[in-house]
Amino acid sequence: MTLFMSSTTNKVDAKGRVSVPAAFRAVLAGQPFHGIVALPSFKYAAIQCGGMDWMEQLNAGVSAYDFFSDEHDTLTATLFSRTEQLGFDGEGRVVLPTSLIEHANLTKTAAFVGRGPLFEIWDPEAFTAYQSEATKRAAEQNMTLRPPAPPGGNGGAG
Repeated sequence: MTLFMSSTTNKVDAKGRVSVPAAFRAVLAGQPFHGIVALPSFKYAAIQCGGMDWMEQLNAGVSAYDFFSDEHDTLTATLFSRTEQLGFDGEGRVVLPTSLIEHANLTKTAAFVGRGPLFEIWDPEAFTAYQSEATKRAAEQNMTLRPPAPPGGNGGAG
């Protein structure tokens, strides 16, 4: 899977149409659905988006729970029932439903934010504030990443 990276701000027109950045569309090339899947974040005033491969990963996570369990019911109600399939038009735009526009508090512009296996759509000012706070938390907590263990290795333990 290719990753979504960088941030771009695009205009949202009166009909809710917005151009998905070319770099993001390139990541989605070859997907079985020519467009994006989008759902309201349940953590932020943002829209979480990806391709069908990302939805399949979410489904795999949900499938770890027993059918009809409270966890399974909660996750499917939160994720799949609110997901929209938004097809690209000839210019690489999608039409955002009113419910998603309102959830993310979008007006005339939308920030497309790469988040690795998914991307998000934010109000640009809201994302700038969130990003500033996230950067501050990372610095205050001295967050670091461990390198992955080499394939077939035991991380150097002998």
